[in-house]
Amino acid sequence: MNSQTTHRPETHGLPSLYRLGAVSAIVMLVIIIIQFITFVSAPPPYDGTALDWFNLFQKNKLIGLIDFEFLMVIYTVISIPLTLAVYWTLKHVNPAFTMLYLILSAIGVMAFIAARPAVEMLHLSNGYALAESEAQKALLLAAGEAKLATFNGTAFHISYVLGSLSGLIISIIMLKTNIFSKATAYVRIASSLCDFGLYIP
Repeated sequence: MNSQTTHRPETHGLPSLYRLGAVSAIVMLVIIIIQFITFVSAPPPYDGTALDWFNLFQKNKLIGLIDFEFLMVIYTVISIPLTLAVYWTLKHVNPAFTMLYLILSAIGVMAFIAARPAVEMLHLSNGYALAESEAQKALLLAAGEAKLATFNGTAFHISYVLGSLSGLIISIIMLKTNIFSKATAYVRIASSLCDFGLYIP
């Protein structure tokens, strides 16, 4: 891989995958827009308690699910066809690292799903609203706090770091080909590096 390759991926029998990848990208963009609008119009209580989240869910269940990033779970699942399409496009350029990209992406998806128990939080909120005793409410609040710990816990950080690393890996591979533009690769590299700003004090 010392020289740039112009090798084009084999596309025979795979147009459906590429079309599905393109549709996935469009749907992902729509989800980002909806998520952004919801965050701006109804900011999530990220620094709040389980009770704050319960109140949000009771006020508007749909907003509560979106603020708890349920749409982002759908986003990560929908990203799978796009990831596969990119992998298949670039796998002949560097088989080892494109496979690493695919594996890290898959682990990142699973970790993010585990880190966003939005439906569970809605269930706890409904239970809290129906609870008849303070003891029941206390138990549900404790369970809610546990879900908030999961929201900000290990699985989330694993998904975040692996997503950034996989993006960096595939972007560098993009630079080795003429299949993607240099601008696309450099923007993705910049995005991946900026992601680590989350860990800068």
